[in-house]
Amino acid sequence: MRSKYAKADPLGRLPDVDPRRIPRHIAVIMDGNGRWARQRGFPRIFGHRNGARALRETVEEAGRLGVEAMTFYSFSLENWRRPPEEVEALMLLCVAYCEGERDALVRDDIRFRWIGRRSGLPPEVLAALDSVVKATSACTGPTLCVAVNYGARAELADAARAIAHEIRAGTLNPEDVDENTVASRLYAPDLPDPDLLIRTAGEMRVSNYLLWQISYAEMYVTSTLWPDFDASCLHAAIRDFAGRSRRFGGLDASGSMKPDSGADPVADPGDARA
Repeated sequence: MRSKYAKADPLGRLPDVDPRRIPRHIAVIMDGNGRWARQRGFPRIFGHRNGARALRETVEEAGRLGVEAMTFYSFSLENWRRPPEEVEALMLLCVAYCEGERDALVRDDIRFRWIGRRSGLPPEVLAALDSVVKATSACTGPTLCVAVNYGARAELADAARAIAHEIRAGTLNPEDVDENTVASRLYAPDLPDPDLLIRTAGEMRVSNYLLWQISYAEMYVTSTLWPDFDASCLHAAIRDFAGRSRRFGGLDASGSMKPDSGADPVADPGDARA
């Protein structure tokens, strides 16, 4: 990563972790914004604004550590169930974040991506997201990806629909459909699967997030509310990750079997990540 991103200095930032043990891709479920605000007597949107600050600081530190990509769960398909005034405030915050961060992302050589369904998003939100994608398209440093209007089951359904259309058109043989076929039809097939999934605020679920991509991700749950998540919290998550043995269903060096057999995680499609 350092050869592509001059600011990457993993040994300088985290000298007790072998740089080869730093995850390439970290996915984050940013939970606890609303609780953080309520604890301080403020409306929920105040927590979301401070959560945007935590996102910026986390991305900057991740780049310095040599992390290649981070994907953040920003707004789920289920979040449309929230009160209309909160949804509107979140859409405005998305536009403000894009407009406020675009030049900084270009300056810091960070490529911006977003995943999710375009259908249903306000035109001004789509324009803001697409503007940052275009502005940072030539950046070669770490990737910041945000999931907006996103649900993992919807992503898999969209991939299945695309495959069905290709089969009907005669450009794809049903017998040729395999895992690679599905993976290549997901929203961001060029990004590596996350090595580490971080969830803040102590909740023990994956909430319909990147269900395909996190099949073998290591999970790290912290009780820290998202607006309080900082560089030291990221360091703790990476230290924990670096100390684990990833066997992907095989054996470790001692010949012991991997204790879990890859059971499916339980998602909560109604989770509002507050």
